[in-house]
Amino acid sequence: MSAAAILICLVSYFAGLMIVSYITGRNSNNESFFLANRKSPWYLIAFGMIGSSISGVTFISVPGMVNAANFTYFEVVLGYILGYWVIAWVLMPVYYRLNLTSIYTYLKERFGIHGYKTGSVFFLISRIIGASFRLYVAVEVLQISIFNQWHVPFILNASVLVGLIWLYTRRGGMKTIIWTDALQTFFLLAALVGSIYLISQNLHLGIGDLAKNIANSPYSQVFNWDVNSKQYFFKQFISGIFIAIAMTGLDQDMMQKNLTCKTLGEAQKNIFSFSIVQAVVVFLFLVLGVLLYSYAGSIHLTLPKKSDDLYPILATGGYLGTAVAFLFVMGLTAASFASADSALTALTTSFCVDIMNITDREKEQQLNIRKWVHIMMAVILIVVIIIYELINNPVIVNAVFTVAGYTYGPLLGLYAFGLLTKIKVIDKWIPYVCLIAPCLCYILNEHSVQWFNGYKMGFELLILNALLTFTGLLLSAVSLARRSSK
Repeated sequence: MSAAAILICLVSYFAGLMIVSYITGRNSNNESFFLANRKSPWYLIAFGMIGSSISGVTFISVPGMVNAANFTYFEVVLGYILGYWVIAWVLMPVYYRLNLTSIYTYLKERFGIHGYKTGSVFFLISRIIGASFRLYVAVEVLQISIFNQWHVPFILNASVLVGLIWLYTRRGGMKTIIWTDALQTFFLLAALVGSIYLISQNLHLGIGDLAKNIANSPYSQVFNWDVNSKQYFFKQFISGIFIAIAMTGLDQDMMQKNLTCKTLGEAQKNIFSFSIVQAVVVFLFLVLGVLLYSYAGSIHLTLPKKSDDLYPILATGGYLGTAVAFLFVMGLTAASFASADSALTALTTSFCVDIMNITDREKEQQLNIRKWVHIMMAVILIVVIIIYELINNPVIVNAVFTVAGYTYGPLLGLYAFGLLTKIKVIDKWIPYVCLIAPCLCYILNEHSVQWFNGYKMGFELLILNALLTFTGLLLSAVSLARRSSK
């Protein structure tokens, strides 16, 4: 598929997003930008959240990981389902009872201003790093497949793509995103199912043969019972529960969509539906991975050093035909921008509400602040993407992205302590506790094999991070009690 043809598809794609933006952005205000006037249909949110939860990184990484980890990632996904139910029954009632715009306002009510600001700053840092990384992957693929041929610089490519996201979200915000995410999820699923079908055709597999091929594949092992393995079932499953709670239930980006539902009951139906559909979609990505490796073996293709590169190489390298190339580019774009547009809006919301205290200002001033913060956040995303490109070291870039994941542990610890206890703590200690916990986790992760008889840490680092934060808060409570007793 030529670069010109891909570009025409992308232009048409963004034209469709702009039409949706124009329709949904009319007569918008801060209430529609932040919470879509709390009138969003729950089923539309559930469908759109698939695109938001599956980023461009997931789009190419999950199929690639089956070579090293088989289907064991699905152990984590099974944990997600239980985690989402905890969100629906524990966190969502709190958010709706307090009528929150930013979920971190809860921390102000529970701990005080330092706990509140710490939670919001941790979210801002992690989401800026994470959203930029996910966009960087998409920009890099488009740079290689299209813009290098026309000598378009990477900086211009990144600026235009982020600028387009800003453009179609600047008026309607969350009201627009509810609809554009649904549209982008459709393209994502079309790319996934279409790729599976077309690769199956290339392998001469019917539906029955496809099922047998997957079932008999050495890659299709789901459960791992080796205690020292990173893929050990209980380690993965329990981690999945807490990953879902922390990275969805305690993430302004994901929760902001749920807060646009009319009622708590509809928001809960959304979470329940989303949890099941997401599991099915991830399973299909793993199926796609088996097919990609099977096809690579059938043509004796030398596997790339990075498993993430397999899908892009086969899709855009002319191995699987024009249709698969088109589906790959459209799917990657949909996955990347469905997560990026909501991230940009969530960052704007959190900064306006949590840092700028926008609700204490006049309505006209609120509107102006929100518009400028939205621009500022778009510029920050562009700058971080360019920094990733200048680093040009996959190991360092991946390490930065991994470090961003450490920030969800303190959030999980803060909310767990707040919801499970009524103990008062020293509010001023909270920033220090939340900084020390991830640092200790990093040290333990680096030396776990040496210190713990070959034990390799995986996703359970999130739980350890939260426990350390919880413990630090307990120490703070003990100190406060001693002060009070004197």
